[in-house]
Amino acid sequence: MGVPAFVSVKAILVTSVLVAGAYLYNKLYYRRFRQNAHLPQLPSSLLWGHLLLFHKFTKQGAPDRHPGNPAAEMHEKLGRPPIMLLDNWPIVPPMVIVANHEVAEQISRPSADFPYSAMKSPSVDRIVDLIGPNSILFKQNERWKAVRKRFNPGFAPQHLMTLLPVILEKAQTYVKILDHFAESGESFALDQHTTNLTFDIIGIVTMGEDMNAQHVDPTQQGELIKRFKELIKTYADDKLQLPWWLMPRTHLRRRQIGRQITERLKAIISRNFETTKAELNTGRPRSILALSLQDVEKLTPDILAETCDQLKTFLFAGHDTTSSLICWTVYELSRTPHVLKAVRDELERLLGYETIQDPAAIQQKLLGPGCDEIIHQMTYISAVLKEVLRVYAPAGSIRMAKPNTGVVVSTSQGEYNLDGNWIYLNQYIMHRDRAVYGDTADDFVPERWLESDGFPPSAWRPFERGPRNCIGLELANIEARAIIALIAHRYAFEKVGIVQLPVMGKPSSKFVPKLKLFSHVTTCKALFVCSSVKPGLLAGSNFHAEPSYPISGHNTTSDWAIKFYLLARKSPASRVASTAR
Repeated sequence: MGVPAFVSVKAILVTSVLVAGAYLYNKLYYRRFRQNAHLPQLPSSLLWGHLLLFHKFTKQGAPDRHPGNPAAEMHEKLGRPPIMLLDNWPIVPPMVIVANHEVAEQISRPSADFPYSAMKSPSVDRIVDLIGPNSILFKQNERWKAVRKRFNPGFAPQHLMTLLPVILEKAQTYVKILDHFAESGESFALDQHTTNLTFDIIGIVTMGEDMNAQHVDPTQQGELIKRFKELIKTYADDKLQLPWWLMPRTHLRRRQIGRQITERLKAIISRNFETTKAELNTGRPRSILALSLQDVEKLTPDILAETCDQLKTFLFAGHDTTSSLICWTVYELSRTPHVLKAVRDELERLLGYETIQDPAAIQQKLLGPGCDEIIHQMTYISAVLKEVLRVYAPAGSIRMAKPNTGVVVSTSQGEYNLDGNWIYLNQYIMHRDRAVYGDTADDFVPERWLESDGFPPSAWRPFERGPRNCIGLELANIEARAIIALIAHRYAFEKVGIVQLPVMGKPSSKFVPKLKLFSHVTTCKALFVCSSVKPGLLAGSNFHAEPSYPISGHNTTSDWAIKFYLLARKSPASRVASTAR
């Protein structure tokens, strides 16, 4: 008697399901437990990998903190190996977290196989609407080199110093805004206005355009800056960093805004093409756009598109690092009196007592004879900025080791092949390496950078290192020095808030900040926000060769309170009392 047809079909289906299930199980088992079994890692789940564990560590801190922080805590639990595997597939590919600066240097430096350092990962794909498909962040090898070479002259220190007048002009507006709040008594977010300042600066420096970003009424700000902020907000609000197919409306909105920004930038480039060419024969300061076009005879569609996307990249990356740097510097000056005093002493020595509280006089001094020397003689201020960037590194770097490329690193625990994984150079961990920075690795100690013996150059990498380091490193330093020179002696800083911190201690992430700005006549309040989810958080937040991953949040989520005193001109004795307050 024959077997009924439906039984045969059912048997075939069951067998097929079992075979397919066994195949998928074996594939998943291999991916989870065998493919990277040689790499140090915490226990993994067959189904979830490290996703549930990562979620657990994330929940132990503030919910919007940068993903590098829970990764650092997982690294601590594992015993601080030089590298660690974090398997959050299928959300992102398996990622090797590099926690040792010597290993990071092996990844970032050029080699015979990778003349421009290890290849960049596809993690930047997520921000294509923000930086454009032709961005230098997407370029590899010779194509990257050509774009970098084209824009290097605009970021050369000598050229950036010629742009100091426009930087200081925008900074004067910033000071007026702070003074306005001091007189009015209104509350405000320091971070918001600092970000507006750095947007203004990067706009004028890169393309000679006034972005009008510092208007106190956001509706009156320039259209380009409004579109950029709107686009960035879609990333800051995306806490879970979900794929496009789970957030189609958000991704369509990003695409729409990105196109609007592209249209405006292309109009700016086209409108100013002849003007920027004419500026080459004048003595006026030249924008980075002008220098990039100096050898271009015809503005072809390809050149226009590539130039547009580089401007988008610079606008995105160039505004955030400096604003974060300034905010964190103000925070540390507020809680570290001896550092504030040393900063003021250095400014008084370089600028003179009669100059230090007058922004106009400071600007005149910084633009007068010997201005280069003054900026570069800010030794202690440079140490403060360097320490802020160590403790509050703005971004990391993600590279990629394709399968069968032979990316092998040497560590104190042996050699490891990293093929088939993303490679995350985690600055948060490396900048707190006690083997390098000793028992004060978690503390804010600018003086460490004044010591003659110093530290290994590869141990400090907020702008990353190697050929694909941050092109805007010098711009960020010049901006920050100039702005600190304008505000350090004009204001005294005092932290206020729900949770009290020691005068010099570790930041807490569990209180809402408030900032008060006092003048000698009236009082006002200001909210000092060292933003927990500024996209630059959006991980690429400076001119990094590539942004870190994932995108969202600072290296810490703490928001701190500051109280400002706008200092009046006083006698030396009363001035000392105010400074020591």
